Amino acid sequence: MRDDERPADTEHDALDPSGSPSADTAPPDTIDESIADEIAALIDDGRTYAEAEIAFQKTRAGIAGKSIGFSVAYVVVAIISLHIAVLALAVGMVMALEPLVTIWGAIAIVVGVLLLGTILLVLKAKGHAERLGLMFGSSNKDGGA
Repeated sequence: MRDDERPADTEHDALDPSGSPSADTAPPDTIDESIADEIAALIDDGRTYAEAEIAFQKTRAGIAGKSIGFSVAYVVVAIISLHIAVLALAVGMVMALEPLVTIWGAIAIVVGVLLLGTILLVLKAKGHAERLGLMFGSSNKDGGA
């Protein structure tokens, strides 16, 4: 018998030269099912990843919220402490100036210096606010529409 007349060995012909089954001989249903299974697994993995990411972000937001709360509390306490320190400084300055000038003169000097400092701080804040307004305001200089 010649080679082309010999009956095909089904086990030998189903393998390609590398020894694995050839794609041409695999049943089409198996390929479709395996692709569908892979797509289903991919969707399931994506869903699991999304759920884990959402849980992580919720935890992170909770921790950040607590940190912000503690930060605000510390800033409030620091501002209160600073206020008390400025009051103590003012009282101390009045007591230190009282022997040099009368008690009323010492109060006037301390209050005047504190008011002058306050006015300077307000003017600086106003300048920064105007600069911020220029950065984010309209480019129209005349203020009109």
